[in-house]
Amino acid sequence: MPSIGFIGFGEAGFHLARGLGEAGTVRLFAYDINTHTSGIGEKIRQRANATATSLVDSPETLAQTVDILLSTVTANAAAEAAEQTAPFLETRHFYADLNSVSPALKQAIEQIIASRGARFVEAAIMSPVAPHGHRVPILLGGVHAAAFVDLLGPYGMRLEVISDKVGAASAVKMFRSIVVKGMEALLFECVLGASRYDADERVFASLSETFPGIEWGKSADYMVGRVIEHGIRRAREMEEVAKTLLGIGVEPIMAEAIARRQEWGGNLNMAAAFQGQPPKSYREVLRAIADGGVPRDASQKPDAVADSSDNDPGSL
Repeated sequence: MPSIGFIGFGEAGFHLARGLGEAGTVRLFAYDINTHTSGIGEKIRQRANATATSLVDSPETLAQTVDILLSTVTANAAAEAAEQTAPFLETRHFYADLNSVSPALKQAIEQIIASRGARFVEAAIMSPVAPHGHRVPILLGGVHAAAFVDLLGPYGMRLEVISDKVGAASAVKMFRSIVVKGMEALLFECVLGASRYDADERVFASLSETFPGIEWGKSADYMVGRVIEHGIRRAREMEEVAKTLLGIGVEPIMAEAIARRQEWGGNLNMAAAFQGQPPKSYREVLRAIADGGVPRDASQKPDAVADSSDNDPGSL
């Protein structure tokens, strides 16, 4: 009976845990720094109850309890999560990093984990987690990736090893994000302008002629909502993309612009307007902005490790 521990128990960890629990006999545990934080903590505890996941109070307890650790925090917290957990790891442990970070950072985290003799696995989630649960497509890298598949593949996880070198899986995720997060930013900016002239429907009709097969209005409804819900986390991911491009000598002109628009959308104070639920359409978002959605202080950043209010390393 595998024992699996989540470092961070936000959206991704919750949906993975629910799927794994339904797929077979596994023991599930989680550590999240916000477990006792007002508001967020209640949501974490509800998720744990719904998935029969036992919450523990420290990285040390989590490492002592489980054999497989899945890091599902925000991009800016991935290294800190590894550093806090590493002192308690042993050779029996698998440590899989599922966060949306650069290949270079994955390699740095590998060194942190390997220094304790534990087995590191690079993982890149390639689709939104919520619709798929633990069957979301995940690319793997590293010398221990095949053994990781042997452990969790029987539970229905869609795991594909693409390289024995850490960095390859993250590169696929990073460069795909330029297009996916870029489309979100483009459509948001498009409707922000076009709606002022009641031109949005004609813009989408024209796009459909140029790019047939895409329902542009429905795409805008979904993608603008994703920016409102997850723009801050997505901005951090695009900053990782920009670092990756800089590291190989490519100026990240588009990646930096996408990060700015994603952060702008995430900084809109929309939680109250939608009562914690995702908006149903981009028009709802535009009405909420017109009705007084106030941007937060742009200097505010999410908490470091295991920020569970917004961490969804697989959402695209």
